[in-house]
Amino acid sequence: MLTIGSHLSTRYGYLRMAEESVSIGAATFQYFTRNPRGGARRALDRKDVDAFNAYAADHGLHDFMGYAPYDLAPGEADQAKQDFAHLVMTEDLERLELMPGSRYLVRPGSIGSIPVEEGLANAAATLHQVLDAHGDVPLLLANMPAEGSQIGATFEELAAILDGIGADAPVGVLLDASAAFAAGYDLKNDLDGVLNAFDQVVGLNRLKAVHLNDIREGRGAHADRHAPIGEGQIGFEALAALTVHPALDGVPFYLEEPQADLVTYERDVARFRAYYEAHASQPHS
Repeated sequence: MLTIGSHLSTRYGYLRMAEESVSIGAATFQYFTRNPRGGARRALDRKDVDAFNAYAADHGLHDFMGYAPYDLAPGEADQAKQDFAHLVMTEDLERLELMPGSRYLVRPGSIGSIPVEEGLANAAATLHQVLDAHGDVPLLLANMPAEGSQIGATFEELAAILDGIGADAPVGVLLDASAAFAAGYDLKNDLDGVLNAFDQVVGLNRLKAVHLNDIREGRGAHADRHAPIGEGQIGFEALAALTVHPALDGVPFYLEEPQADLVTYERDVARFRAYYEAHASQPHS
């Protein structure tokens, strides 16, 4: 069974997002936990949370994913930036703990001018501290497009962070299709090779989610600018192939469209479901 959803806005609360997900035929959704580029968050409405929990349970919604702000930098040498990342992640996880079935997505971020190994160790240490106190919600690391001083663009760097956090922590990886393509991984022409490489370096048991998104730039451009799904360099067929790959069976998929509305996401959900139903039972070649 395909678990698929889209990115939604928290503007009208959690219950509204759940209702919108059901309205477009989705079983899950993703949202920013706070302003993605500033860190400010809305006050919590406990009545809305309670109503959301009841609605999600009644309608079979699961694996809803809170997305941390883009500007977190847990790998930076600057202590103030590490402290800010620690504070934001702690606050977010405390809130997500109120909604059973949640998961938390974090980008490893940038590290400035320090050596990569130091940045990876810093990120692992910060994440370990956070998860040591708040380990009830699974945390997923998103791979990066290798833009500037970002870490987490290669499977080796993701594995280093995971290993530094520790094997017992509730942490895994979200594979972002457009970021992987931007970093040089050929999801379009060699999906088997990419997933085999991930398995060898990180382990497919740690691959917990996928972003289905298209990209304007070519492979290896190290710039992740989203294109409408099917109009970018990856294309619909290559993205849809992820949903039926046996290595990703049971993994939830989250759609990301630039400036999309519910009409667009409803169309996308239907397209990917139709592809899945037509191809999932076919032998993998």
